[in-house]
Amino acid sequence: MSPATRHLYLARHGHASADETRLTDQGRRQAALLGERLRGVPLSAIHHGPLARAAETAQLVGEQLACVPVSTSSAAGDYCPYVPDRDEMPEESADETLSWLEGFTADERMTGPVLAREAVELFTGAVDGPQARHELVVTHNFLIAWLVREALGAPAWRWIGLNHANAALTVIRYAPRRPAELVVFNDLAHLPVELRWTGFEVERQL
Repeated sequence: MSPATRHLYLARHGHASADETRLTDQGRRQAALLGERLRGVPLSAIHHGPLARAAETAQLVGEQLACVPVSTSSAAGDYCPYVPDRDEMPEESADETLSWLEGFTADERMTGPVLAREAVELFTGAVDGPQARHELVVTHNFLIAWLVREALGAPAWRWIGLNHANAALTVIRYAPRRPAELVVFNDLAHLPVELRWTGFEVERQL
């Protein structure tokens, strides 16, 4: 059977409370608007990470759509996908980056790359079958960065520095026998100005 195109829609969870156990009012509104944005997309599945902020976002998105199954995937969770060696990175930023990465535990450094490989296997590439597939993954900033880096064939360390706003939309197209295409990145068109750019540090907001 010939492979068909996969359209992968990636969304960061909505704005969360300080303890990250639930969405804020802003986050719930962001999720609902993201669902409205996706109403015209023939989604076959919504996958989300196991943490509450991703699960709640996926549920609220799903409420705006008709009969799209929603499921939990550990591969869509919040984790560090790759820890580079110093000589992989630019000299001028290596020390600061490695200092930041030291904040991850030894267990996180070991399990994160395993989950990242699983995410690539589950969510990327052309699909078997005669019809194109459209899937949404509601996840976290690090995994979106990792999958965008993967699609572009960038060095493994380059997931660092890619930032995604809450409830923003990224779309990657995987057509048979063609390189992956980054169709949309960090699209906020479905959100009013007051709901855009949450999840970014102040100096990175527009």
